[in-house]
Amino acid sequence: MNFPIVGIGASAGGLAAFEAFFSGMPEDADPGMAFVLVQHLAPDHKSILAELIRRYTRMQVFEVEDGMPVKINCAYIIPPNRDMAFLNGTLHLLAPTEPRGQRLPIDFFFRSLADDQHERAIGIVLSGTGSDGMFGVRAIKDAGGMVMAQTPESTEFDGMPRSAIAAGVVDYELPPADMPAQLITYAAHAHGYLASKAAVVNDNTMKKIFILLRAQTGHDFSLYKPSTVHRRIERRMAVHQIATVEEYVKYMQKTPAEVDALFHDLLIGVTNFFRDPEAFLVLEEQVLPKLFAGKPAGAVVRVWVAGCSTGEEAYSIAILLQERIEALKISYTVQVFATDIDSRAIAAARVGLYSASIAADISPERLARFFMLEPGGQSYRIHKGIRDMLVFSEQDLIKDPPFSRLDLISCRNLLIYLSTELQKKLMPLFHYALNPRGLLFLGTSEGVGDFTDMFNVLDRKAKVYQRKEHFAGLPRASLGRFLPPMTAIEAAMPRHTGKTVFPAKLPLRELTERALLEQIAPAGALVNVQGDILYLHGRTGMYLELSPGETGVNNILKMAREGLRQDLSMALHKCAVTQKAVRYPGLRVKTNGHFTLVNLSIRPVPTNATPMQEIADPVASPLSNEALLYLVILEEAPEQIPQPAQTGSPPALNEDEAQALAQASASIAALREELRAKDEYLQSTHEELESSNEELKSSNEEMQSVNEELQSTNEELETSKEELQSVNEELATVNAELNTKVVDLSRANNDMNNLLAGTGIATVFVDHQLRILRFTPTAAEIINLIQSDVGRPVGHIVSNLVGYTSLVADVASVLDTLAPQDKQVQTTQGAWFAMRIRPYRTLDNVIEGAVITFLDITEMKRIETALGKANQLARLAVVVRDAHDAITVQDLEGSITAWNPGAVRMYGWTESQALQMNVLDRVPAALRDQTLAQALQLGRHELVEPFHTQRLAQDGTVLHVIVTATALINDAEQVYAIATTERLDPSPGASP
Repeated sequence: MNFPIVGIGASAGGLAAFEAFFSGMPEDADPGMAFVLVQHLAPDHKSILAELIRRYTRMQVFEVEDGMPVKINCAYIIPPNRDMAFLNGTLHLLAPTEPRGQRLPIDFFFRSLADDQHERAIGIVLSGTGSDGMFGVRAIKDAGGMVMAQTPESTEFDGMPRSAIAAGVVDYELPPADMPAQLITYAAHAHGYLASKAAVVNDNTMKKIFILLRAQTGHDFSLYKPSTVHRRIERRMAVHQIATVEEYVKYMQKTPAEVDALFHDLLIGVTNFFRDPEAFLVLEEQVLPKLFAGKPAGAVVRVWVAGCSTGEEAYSIAILLQERIEALKISYTVQVFATDIDSRAIAAARVGLYSASIAADISPERLARFFMLEPGGQSYRIHKGIRDMLVFSEQDLIKDPPFSRLDLISCRNLLIYLSTELQKKLMPLFHYALNPRGLLFLGTSEGVGDFTDMFNVLDRKAKVYQRKEHFAGLPRASLGRFLPPMTAIEAAMPRHTGKTVFPAKLPLRELTERALLEQIAPAGALVNVQGDILYLHGRTGMYLELSPGETGVNNILKMAREGLRQDLSMALHKCAVTQKAVRYPGLRVKTNGHFTLVNLSIRPVPTNATPMQEIADPVASPLSNEALLYLVILEEAPEQIPQPAQTGSPPALNEDEAQALAQASASIAALREELRAKDEYLQSTHEELESSNEELKSSNEEMQSVNEELQSTNEELETSKEELQSVNEELATVNAELNTKVVDLSRANNDMNNLLAGTGIATVFVDHQLRILRFTPTAAEIINLIQSDVGRPVGHIVSNLVGYTSLVADVASVLDTLAPQDKQVQTTQGAWFAMRIRPYRTLDNVIEGAVITFLDITEMKRIETALGKANQLARLAVVVRDAHDAITVQDLEGSITAWNPGAVRMYGWTESQALQMNVLDRVPAALRDQTLAQALQLGRHELVEPFHTQRLAQDGTVLHVIVTATALINDAEQVYAIATTERLDPSPGASP
């Protein structure tokens, strides 16, 4: 497959974005790529998205079927209630495992697309709520692909595009209509003509790019693998349509933001929880028990996770540590140091917030125990107890100092992106940072390389190693890899402090032994089984010399001079196997142009017998043969002197003949010794070859067995292919028939939508399980509904109705009895609606749910209330008019506002005259203060009992009356007037 695959993800508001996207495609040319659309669809309804997309594109549009191959210039639509994956050029459908509302089909598809297509994968995120697609586009970017996102301003729902943009991996932010042109331009540069001509990147140009990166970011990428750096540079060139690397360097100089973009592209952020489950199972069951073994309660466990990215691996290890501590039921202090070069990744790791898609990588038990589901169900947050175990920090593994005294180092899937030279620098660093018998956890494609002298293999497949301890001085030797070397002579020399320094007095025995060693003992070297030199004694220059090139660990086999190397290698191997002393006398070693006879001896030196190691680790178990050291002794052999002729021997030879005979004898002896050595070497080589042949034979038998299994599998696949082709033909026939029905259904659906929207009547359709099937826009104002509520039970939705909580029961009653119900309900805004619940009947008279409608009757209710009040006032007016008593109303200032006919008859003033008067005008002067006090008492909401008093008539007559005063209160609970009923007093003698 040599064309790009474009994955497009959308959710709410995605239909309009799809239409705008495909409307922007060129009408007279093919795009030269394939499109796969992943939309959040209702799982229990057939989708008509394929039919809708066909109206806006000249390409063929298919609803995906399982195993469907992807062809160029075609579009493919995910079917409802399915997850979709991409593998070997085909689309595969899977039943979703997550519950509805927590599924992330866009992330699922984008990840599979990245794993399969790598740099040919393109991800586009359109309108939608939540964060689905965020982790998927990160995977596409890390695989070398390209990412687009819809501008949030052009979306109906901006949750998904904003999440993708916040991840920092989006190359283009565009409206959907502008995306096709940019997409075609990018594909032409990345996968078209320019891609066919490999970009020429010379060392000088690369150094300029590294200089620009180091100057702006402070990080050196010159020791990264060239292939990784080249791919990222070519991708950035394709994004900006730049043809040559030289032009790209100029662009970087003019655009500092591009330097940051390349920097973030070079950072490899592919990670997830419990990545490589088999390796983490080994870590859980085999490695962590070793880590805690022998540690007392309260001990500190220190772990370093190097290159932690956004923290998934660090949190995974912390979870395993917590589970192990709980299983042991012992308290420990755990410190997990998680570091990375990417500040943005460290910031995300500190927050500890992850997409709901992590549920695919974590068991339900761990997910429930160590994570908290955030409101909305779109993300999980790590539990505080686990978060507190970790310390996140920004660190450059290359230049920053390491942590120390560590029990475990996890550096997974980072070394594969670094050059061999840099890996050789990091292995001694890890060795130095670890405690004795500390553990190293690497990625499945990584290893310790040539540093087998520093690490033992605990699990070769899971890449778990343990630090070796050869002897007590080894940690100091490892640290010396990072510091300037100090020779033994320099270490023994006294420091110059300006004063005369006298050596300390040594015991006579030690002084004598040292003098004898310097005069008598031959040259020697202490080495390990690989031949690495740990200590040199005496003058070894006659036998050893440094090899040209970089110097790392000095190896005696590489330093041996001509004539010594082969016998030294064979003797060291023989001594390691037999664990007995080996001696090779009379070796002819070339030294400064002539040959010197040398006696070679090698003897094993067990390290568990050394007092230094007993002090360093008194409880250590005896080491294996591989951990033994070996003493190599090199001493010059004396020249052989010919013996004088004995009595009775053959006639004496002259001096020249004797010398020639002696030389010939010496040569013959040397040749015989060399021949014997060759025979031994060939014999050992022969044994190794036989062992290798046995292993190859065993491997060949395994391969034959695997080949037979593959052939059987291939036959099964051929049979399955034929069956799928037959099913595909049947489905194609059925699909053609259904397409016609879909068109009619689409038209009817559009008519119904317009009808419901045009009537303005709020309508909600529910099924037998009371789940919402459809609703009109006006219904959202009465019941809090959004588009994603389709499929949810109506009882889960919070309504705006006041005092009405029996909606679910009423709908259930209608479905049970098929008897319609009508009720009047009021919203929190004060609007009134006539609610009607009717059974939903199909054309076949089958009940498939219920229809709830709300008709606005607010105005009718207002008129009804007004009429009620008017009727009450009318009835009250009749009572007041026909009453014999004088009924008056006065405001709080005493002005008369009402005067009934009874008052006219009692006092003589007409209604028009009375309305111009104040109540005090009708009160005798002596009683006015009492009247004012009573008015104030009523204004304070205090009760005033009926009382006897006097009032003046129009003709000046003083009338004795009984007054009943009542305070009139408005809706605000305030007194606004006083009503009085006044009746002539039948017993005036009681008046005041």
